[in-house]
Amino acid sequence: MEDAIKQIGERLKGLREVLDIPAEEVANLCGVTLEAYMAAESGDGELSISSLQKISKKYGIAFDVLMFGEEPHMSSYFLTRKGQGLSVERRKAYKYQSLASGFRGRTADPFVVVVEPKPEGAPLDKNSHQGQEFHVVMEGCLEETIGHKVLVLNPGDSIYFNASLPHCMRALGGKPAKFLAVIV
Repeated sequence: MEDAIKQIGERLKGLREVLDIPAEEVANLCGVTLEAYMAAESGDGELSISSLQKISKKYGIAFDVLMFGEEPHMSSYFLTRKGQGLSVERRKAYKYQSLASGFRGRTADPFVVVVEPKPEGAPLDKNSHQGQEFHVVMEGCLEETIGHKVLVLNPGDSIYFNASLPHCMRALGGKPAKFLAVIV
């Protein structure tokens, strides 16, 4: 997990240096402090998926290059076999598996996400970004907070929402929750 975070940080720093972008500009784009952004570049912190998507769109670099270090090549279709999507464990509480990492120019990012349970009362980091999200729970019980609304989703339940609203999630019942997330 730490290696993946460090590699993402190295790619962020390299992108910024190649394009001669001030660190403050990228921090502002992501809505984080300069210190938090610099920590992400050094591998001592991390940015959210939505922040990486903002950087990808703003500076014209494939999201997969930032996330996984690989340029997508397919433009007709991309097949991901069960359990074979590119994985990044960015945080202890979240594991992402990309389901379309090799498809060039895609307009949506589908992931299988596993959320590990947190201790009761542990703070949740809300996130917001442009676009929309769709989640369908595959396993476990997932609490989704969107704005001020708290919803509980069980296997088979789904939600589609405006991703510009602050949102976060947590696994309930002391067990991980697994869901399909499509970010558009």
